[in-house]
Amino acid sequence: MKNLLISVFLSTISASSAYLVSDSIARADDWGCEVILCLSNPGGATQYAPCRPPIHRLWRELARGHAFPTCSSVGFRASRPRYEPYSCDEGFRLTTRSSDRGNEASCVSTAPQTVSNSECHYERAGSAISSRWDHLGGERQCRRYVTRRPKVRSKPHFVDVTIDVIGRQRVWC
Repeated sequence: MKNLLISVFLSTISASSAYLVSDSIARADDWGCEVILCLSNPGGATQYAPCRPPIHRLWRELARGHAFPTCSSVGFRASRPRYEPYSCDEGFRLTTRSSDRGNEASCVSTAPQTVSNSECHYERAGSAISSRWDHLGGERQCRRYVTRRPKVRSKPHFVDVTIDVIGRQRVWC
């Protein structure tokens, strides 16, 4: 089934590319339709060579603050371009806080993790101690929420695209 979908996808892209080359007057929505077809590929928008030019053009246009292209033959919606410069590994969530130095981003684990015993303290009533002793598998372990520096994204701008029947996808540029 997957091979059939890929074949249909490639033939559709090839046909629309051939149409664009052979037609001396291109319609305004041709590029938008190519973008939608490429974004709908489960293997990624630039997996196939015919998709690379329209998707690279999309990234350039969105980076300049231009609107997402339209395609009159397909129902889809796109969010406004947004900016998210940092990311975290799986099992961590991005948090920001304001300080004297401005906003600071960090990644905080979504669950307590085992750390060195030297980081543990006995909890006292009313104190805000971030590490604690837990009993896991019959052993006493020091656990706390771990904080890490976030990763800086190479492509921090994105648009959320919703394509009818297919679903939602985030496009980074």
